[in-house]
Amino acid sequence: MLSEMTDSEAMRHGMSKRERLVAGARQVIHQQGVEKTTIADIARAAGVPVGNVYYYFKTKDDLVDATIDSLEADERALLQSLERHRTPQGRLKALIRELTAQRDVVAQYGCPMGSLCSELDKREDHAERQCGRLLNLPVDWAEEQFRELGRRDARDLAVALLASYHGIALLTNTLRDPQLMAREARRLERWIDSLA
Repeated sequence: MLSEMTDSEAMRHGMSKRERLVAGARQVIHQQGVEKTTIADIARAAGVPVGNVYYYFKTKDDLVDATIDSLEADERALLQSLERHRTPQGRLKALIRELTAQRDVVAQYGCPMGSLCSELDKREDHAERQCGRLLNLPVDWAEEQFRELGRRDARDLAVALLASYHGIALLTNTLRDPQLMAREARRLERWIDSLA
């Protein structure tokens, strides 16, 4: 759901080596996937010597866990920031706009969370369960918004909203067409208006 930060941006923002490694892991994992990503790829993206990585993270899986935690923190911050909108209808539409803002990146690499969760779901370790948290956060949040709109079917509507986003993210990436996501966003905003 969130934008990537370049190495130079990370340096300018005064990130620690650990933070740069997590940002680098997020970037490279999003672009290449977990299985194709190496510790050396992450170190290069973070601008950190490979040997220093092991001071902060013992394994690549530790970096994957930190990536999931970072995505979750950013997702929580995004959802919290949407509370500035006065109505649940406004908050839901703002979420759609935030998700759609990254359509060019999604067209190139897929949804950062959706791609990661899809890949980790094939593993049999704790990482796939952690991804469930990532996907439940916006569903739970959207359910609250629909409930505030007085909808008894709030959970179903929340699932439908996020399923629509993740479905269009997959199509946008597969067909390399960011306009698909822009059109679906407009449709979702009309749908939200019809439910209010």
